[in-house]
Amino acid sequence: MEQTLTPEESLKVIESMIGQAKRSFSRLSFYFLLWGVLLTGAMLATYLLDDLEPSIRHGLPWGVAGIAGGLISSVYGARQSKHEPVNNPMDRIVGWVWGGFVITMLLLLFGTLRNGIDPGAPITLLTGLPTFLTGQILRFRPLILGGLLFWACGIAMHFTTEAGILTALYCGAMVLGYIIPGLMLKRQEDGLRTA
Repeated sequence: MEQTLTPEESLKVIESMIGQAKRSFSRLSFYFLLWGVLLTGAMLATYLLDDLEPSIRHGLPWGVAGIAGGLISSVYGARQSKHEPVNNPMDRIVGWVWGGFVITMLLLLFGTLRNGIDPGAPITLLTGLPTFLTGQILRFRPLILGGLLFWACGIAMHFTTEAGILTALYCGAMVLGYIIPGLMLKRQEDGLRTA
């Protein structure tokens, strides 16, 4: 027989799930910091290599960042899974959000590059969604604001072709949307570990 929860009991269950999610995301800041640094570096390298052949200028930094980030993330995730198994529903939800993002991003990347379109603005816009949702799930305002910033920068990137402005918008979104929230999340995670 199914038991009906009172509103207070339902709220306690939800708060408990959020608390579990915050504790189990002890490795989440690592990914925001890793990808923030790698992708900011790739954008700056693309800008600095402006005088080179376009295929080298655009492909090499992003390829290196993508492969390095994928390998480092995989190794780190596998090691962390041994120490902190993922068992709560919030972990799965965030995993699905980011998994869906990666699949959509790869499809978008393929489509834009195949048609000779710069994928920067659409991918920046797309990045706002999982960042915003992760912030909402964790109730972590810096990621919520980071998601909003990715959306704003992605829209702004659609209105310029100036390399310096595109670089500033993208790097600004990465620093303010990933790196700073990642540092703040790390500090919060460190506090949870010592508590």
